[in-house]
Amino acid sequence: MEVPRHWRSRKSRTSLVGGVCDRCQHRLFPPRDVCIACGSTAISPFQFSGRGRVYSYSMVFQAPLGFAEFAPYAVGLVELEEGPLVACQLTDVQADMLRIGMDVEMVTRKLFEDGHDGIVVYGYKFRPAKEAATS
Repeated sequence: MEVPRHWRSRKSRTSLVGGVCDRCQHRLFPPRDVCIACGSTAISPFQFSGRGRVYSYSMVFQAPLGFAEFAPYAVGLVELEEGPLVACQLTDVQADMLRIGMDVEMVTRKLFEDGHDGIVVYGYKFRPAKEAATS
């Protein structure tokens, strides 16, 4: 992937911007052109808070090409405070500390290095929420 393409996709990789249906107020992530709840095509941008809870998770021991440096790592589904489920990597937490229902927050982290030039691609991951980590 070339550098300009990475630059153009930066915001969608480093923040949780989705959509909200103008008709039924259903929140969508990732953004879509049509509301999955009512079929409306009137969708406005919506900035999610980045806070949520672990809905489900699994450990990856045999990482795909480009992700071996992170193995073993946790992937999961996070239910955002605003409703949608987000598939993501869980970071900054030991496997034995993970719990369904754990409060988490979005952070920007390295996802992988792309191409022979080694362009570092950043994206969102989720870690235990600061208030949850101290209690």
